[in-house]
Amino acid sequence: MLLSNTEKLLEECDACWQRFLRMREEDTSPDFFLEVKPHADHWHSILVTWKLDSEKWIQLNNPKYMHMTQIDNALDAMDQFVVQSFYKATSKKRFYQSIQSVKYTLETFLRYLREEGEQHASEKNNK
Repeated sequence: MLLSNTEKLLEECDACWQRFLRMREEDTSPDFFLEVKPHADHWHSILVTWKLDSEKWIQLNNPKYMHMTQIDNALDAMDQFVVQSFYKATSKKRFYQSIQSVKYTLETFLRYLREEGEQHASEKNNK
């Protein structure tokens, strides 16, 4: 579940960037209650679950270069840019940097998760 949610969040980062570019190109404004809020609420619930699962995983595995502050920062930034992706007035440079920062955290975390999965599979095969 944690691995799957981390992958989904990475995909949403790319989707946010594409949505942002499309909104600028089409020069449109979405309906907040019909489009923006339901989408943001959906991703917020996934982010909250991901944070709780990540916290447990980090406490259990104690990865050297992954800490809860990074998870918290990624959650906060993603909560913001999911909403901002619907609005063409968002600063392009800052928006892009936020996405890149979250993607870096998610990709780093994903590597740890996959390495841990490979270790468990290897240990199982050696028994």
